[in-house]
This record gives sequence, C-alpha cells and structure tokens, in this order.
Amino acid sequence: MANTKSAIKRVQIAERNRLRNKAYKSAVKTLMKKYFAAVETYAANPSPESRQEVQQHMAAAYSKIDKAVKTKVLHPNNGARKKSHLAQRLKRYEQAAAVASE
Repeated sequence: MANTKSAIKRVQIAERNRLRNKAYKSAVKTLMKKYFAAVETYAANPSPESRQEVQQHMAAAYSKIDKAVKTKVLHPNNGARKKSHLAQRLKRYEQAAAVASE
C-alpha cells in the first residue's frame, strides 16, 4: 500500500484516469456497434433515410474515436484502425449493391 503522500495521490489519479479511459473505450465500442447495426439495416433496405442514419452514426463514431486519440486513451494507430474498419464495412455493402444492380 502507498505510504507517502505523493504515492497516495498517484493512486487516486491513476484510478480517476482508469475510469475516464474506461468510459471512453466503452463509448467507442457502443458507437461502433450502433454503426454496424445501421449498416446492416442499410444493406437489407437501401434507402436515403437509412443511408443518412448510417452517415450520422459514422460521424458520431469518428468523433468519439478522434477525441479518444486526442486525450491519449487510444493510440493513434488504434484509432486509425477502428475508423478504417468502419469505412470498410460500409464499402463492402455498397460494392455488393453496385454489383447486384448491374
């Protein structure tokens, strides 16, 4: 157990940062899941409304990922990989729809 004043304070700061990091990571995961669900809906029923919903979810997820990278909760490469994964998922369905419509 910490037995100096500075060590006790560092334990408190580490716990505060851990909770903040956990909240960011959880929010990123939640927004990514919502985005993937919206993409699945768009793939099943491509309409302008569902496309707009996908764009809104993508913007929210990108924003949260960028904020997590900025506050050093996520490594920049990890944030870039997550954003790439989001874009790839949408592109996969759009390419399949383009091939099907030809």
